[in-house]
Amino acid sequence: MASYCILGGTGFVGSRLITHLANQGHRITVPTRDPERARHLRIQPSTRIIRADVQAPGTLAGLLGGCDAVINLIGILNESGRDGRGFRRAHVDLMHTLITACAGAGVSRLIQISALNAGAPQATSHYLRSKGEAEALLRAAPLDWTILQPSVIYGPGDSFLNRFAGLLKLIPWAFTLPMPDTRFAPLHVDDLVLAIARTLQDPKTTHQTLQLYGAESFTLREIVQMIADTLGLARWIIGMSRGLSRAQAAWMDFVPGKPFSTDNYRSMLLDSVGTEDGMKRLGIRPRSLTANLAAALGGAGLHSHYDICRRTAGR
Repeated sequence: MASYCILGGTGFVGSRLITHLANQGHRITVPTRDPERARHLRIQPSTRIIRADVQAPGTLAGLLGGCDAVINLIGILNESGRDGRGFRRAHVDLMHTLITACAGAGVSRLIQISALNAGAPQATSHYLRSKGEAEALLRAAPLDWTILQPSVIYGPGDSFLNRFAGLLKLIPWAFTLPMPDTRFAPLHVDDLVLAIARTLQDPKTTHQTLQLYGAESFTLREIVQMIADTLGLARWIIGMSRGLSRAQAAWMDFVPGKPFSTDNYRSMLLDSVGTEDGMKRLGIRPRSLTANLAAALGGAGLHSHYDICRRTAGR
């Protein structure tokens, strides 16, 4: 069995990935600044939780000794400021540190979880630009790297579908939605986990960049309407123009937690749908969002996914 170090392992994707790999008998090291956030992972006897700041000089090199591969899941969708420095620190500076640490520890295999549209010429958001810069650094490094670029990720406990579900429950009658026509091809978290696991096992994926996306694509308006239907909520979804979306984002830049920021707006100027089927390359048939939406929302829906299918088909 192999030994892996997973950065960002306490989050939504990382928790499910660790469970999957640990159940296969692999040994997992999870560095985190807050071990309390990793309490749920301690039930895995082959998982080692270590208090560490991976950004601190020299920390990573000491953690990677004896590891067969590193999986980097660390990423942020918003920063505390507005000038991109937070994104650069989380994505670009960390990649510098990680490449150096891998070289010092003799670890050659690195799996980077990036994002669709990362580094695209038309990308204007700090998020996508910094993700692209991190990819460029990795491609130039003397490592056996693989870059995975997923679309938006969903599943039980996610911060995408479930965030909209929470807002729909709080706001009666009408729901205003910024950037309603942006398209997404949502990828189930367990499909991403399987893709990572297969990438680790397949040496042919070395020096490859794989786009990962779901079986269906929808506009954001369609996704939010499906959530409302699943929850049995009668809501009028009012799509906002780009101008109004930009104005709302500028205002929300100053709202604690930044539920929708200017950088989010800029990212959503590009559709999050792929053009090269990396899931097929890995031999994975991605799950359908319509078939898994109710489960992703905690099974709270009043209508089955068959109702959603019929509505989507206009029947």
